[in-house]
Amino acid sequence: MIADRAELEELVYRSCLLLDEQDFDGYLALCAADFRYSIRAYSPEIRRDMLWMDLDKPGLTTLFHNLPKHNSDRAPLSRHATVYTVATDTGAGRASLVTALQVFRTDLDGGATELFAVGKIHDTIALAGERPLLLARAIRLDTRRLGIGTHIPF
Repeated sequence: MIADRAELEELVYRSCLLLDEQDFDGYLALCAADFRYSIRAYSPEIRRDMLWMDLDKPGLTTLFHNLPKHNSDRAPLSRHATVYTVATDTGAGRASLVTALQVFRTDLDGGATELFAVGKIHDTIALAGERPLLLARAIRLDTRRLGIGTHIPF
């Protein structure tokens, strides 16, 4: 399959919408069987990357299943993504995308909205098959203070 830029961008945007709606089954349906998800942030204090999450698709499925049991921030998140670059390698049957990500959090008590996290999404997308699927999503955050945080991926 050869996907055009608009189709690849829509996959990124749809993934954000599904997570905003907490439609985890819908999100997982966008992912290939060997999907890998990670969140990293660089810490200048320790001069190293911090790995905050690194899960394969079964691990992500378990995380989503266990979310109601976690003690985490329940405030809704709204992901705003802007796809910057799309590089397609038809020979390898893959595409690589870099997307700017801003995540906003709205308080349950009072409804105030604030910027929660900023970073970039680095996606690898499989182009083989009937439709493009996420093979890997690596989030690189600039934000390093997330309070008690959330267990829902960005």
